Amino acid sequence: MNSVAERTTVPSLIRNIVANIHPDTHTFMTHKVKDEWVNISYRETIEKADAISAWFLDIGIMKGDRLALIIENGPDYVYYDQALQQIGAVNTSIYPTLTESEIEYILNDSGAKTILTGNPFLFRKVLKVANNCPDLLRIIPTFDDYQKHIGNINLNAGVIGFNEVINEGRQIVENYHHALNSAREAILPSDLSCLIYTSGTTGIPKGVMLTHHNLTENVRASLEQIIVLEKTDIFLSFLPLSHIFERTATYHICLHDGCTIAFAQSLELLAKNMAEVKPTIMCCVPKLLERIHDRAMKNGLSAGGAKTKIFVWSLGIGKKTREILEKGKKPGLLLRNQHKIAEKLVFSKIKERTGGRLKFLISGGGALPKNIGEFFGDLGIKVLEGFGLTETSPVMAVTENERVIYGTVGRIIPRIEVGIQNVDTKEIYTIQTHNNFNPEFQSEEGEIIVRGHCVMKGYWNKPEETASVIDPDGWLHTGDIGRFYKGNLQITDRLKNMLVNAYGKNIYPTPVENTYLKSSRIEQVFLIGDKREYITAIIVPAKEIMQETFNLTEEFFNKPELFIEDKEIIDWIAQDIKRLSNELAKFERIKNFKVKRNPFSMDEGEITPTLKAKRKVIEKKYATAIDEMYLQEAEVD
Repeated sequence: MNSVAERTTVPSLIRNIVANIHPDTHTFMTHKVKDEWVNISYRETIEKADAISAWFLDIGIMKGDRLALIIENGPDYVYYDQALQQIGAVNTSIYPTLTESEIEYILNDSGAKTILTGNPFLFRKVLKVANNCPDLLRIIPTFDDYQKHIGNINLNAGVIGFNEVINEGRQIVENYHHALNSAREAILPSDLSCLIYTSGTTGIPKGVMLTHHNLTENVRASLEQIIVLEKTDIFLSFLPLSHIFERTATYHICLHDGCTIAFAQSLELLAKNMAEVKPTIMCCVPKLLERIHDRAMKNGLSAGGAKTKIFVWSLGIGKKTREILEKGKKPGLLLRNQHKIAEKLVFSKIKERTGGRLKFLISGGGALPKNIGEFFGDLGIKVLEGFGLTETSPVMAVTENERVIYGTVGRIIPRIEVGIQNVDTKEIYTIQTHNNFNPEFQSEEGEIIVRGHCVMKGYWNKPEETASVIDPDGWLHTGDIGRFYKGNLQITDRLKNMLVNAYGKNIYPTPVENTYLKSSRIEQVFLIGDKREYITAIIVPAKEIMQETFNLTEEFFNKPELFIEDKEIIDWIAQDIKRLSNELAKFERIKNFKVKRNPFSMDEGEITPTLKAKRKVIEKKYATAIDEMYLQEAEVD
């Protein structure tokens, strides 16, 4: 692992690479232009960043100014970010999926002076609200024919193409050589590096203030725990860089260790890009892994005859091998030979779809169901799960490469403290660190609290909200419920999600929902039951499987009715709900449900950009349907 000084800044990382790891001609990024993958060196990245920095300085941008981005992943994000970071400006990234009113709020709350926009759709979003944002000086689209999208709009802010910014900057960069070096040297680790607005399941978005030290120390500590990265590794990036998980676990890690970033074209082309790039590491969310699992299981079990028998046998061999290795033992000769056969006949074919070179996957942004992690482990594809919040930079815990405990999010990273606190009495049951790790340790369940280098500086312009989550002793209260299991942190649910039924029983929805999500017939589950006598749910079926099972056309999903009333489909879902309910306590089991025609979506304001359900929004929107479930006869006995 590359050694970087303990107290450093984001812009110093890339210069450390060209000084100590790679020549500046080495490939830093690669992306697809038309039909070809194009490599970008460190030299080109630094030259473009310097030109943009010169342009920023020329228009009067100063240390501490907030500069916004609303753009898809790609090299342009990196050029712009490196340029603003090295003059001490603050990266204010905006999720591309946010509404115009949310974009307007963030631009005004942050006082952003410029905004880099991606495709024409995002550019038009910004144009609609730009005149309501008095601090905005420049709008910078990344495509060339932007003029035709402006039309007759009389804008207060100037508009200039990103290529024009770079070209103008190149012409003046020598004039700003000394000023740029001085600006870079003046940045302190305690200075603000970025504002990331939490999507939030309720309330107004809050700008999380993260410093250079928050970000660089979080990467440094995480890499001390994942010690198997090499400068030759290739990351395939597809999760949004506007989210702290991808920014830290791909972008900043690559900046730290000299790995290469390959930018996927889109989620739809991800499978194709994986086969082309052949990545060694990739960050992902649980939903993607669930889809890979479901497709592999469907293909394997539907093949029929000998093929299905071989598939099932191979998974059994993989499971036996994984369980022996997890105990620190070596499989016997017979099992090793059987595993070679399973690898050749089944596992290698699934791995080929990922490019065939994956060392491991890093899962974050939500809880990974235990059975999904075990499935990939059975295939020989290791999944390292991490946990944290935007407010914690984000990593608090991450799985160790040689010690995977499925259903947990790993060991506490170095130089922070994580406690478990009683929700009612506020007693702290235990405080765990990286150094006092005990593989046999287990604790009681409570709210997860954290203290140390990963904790944010606070919420932008919101001192009261900051004080409500960071107590006088420096503990940040995460709002997550969990415990320690075999020394690793284990997440139970969000404190705000907890349901208390009419009989006073506490029910955490996430583990219950994950139980039902084991069904290949179910895509999403939203649990209901607060202050109710029993649990009900809104179920979104797995579209592809349902289409094939019932021979449905797209017309079926475009019908105006929100819920499916077809008894045959309801009974089909009920079969799996009844089967999986046996794994749960009686008070946790779904007694009635509605089948929603289409998934919960960001466009409808039902889920956040990180795919978390907005409980209050959903309960209000579907209140009539929910009440009906408590008046009807139960669908599931």
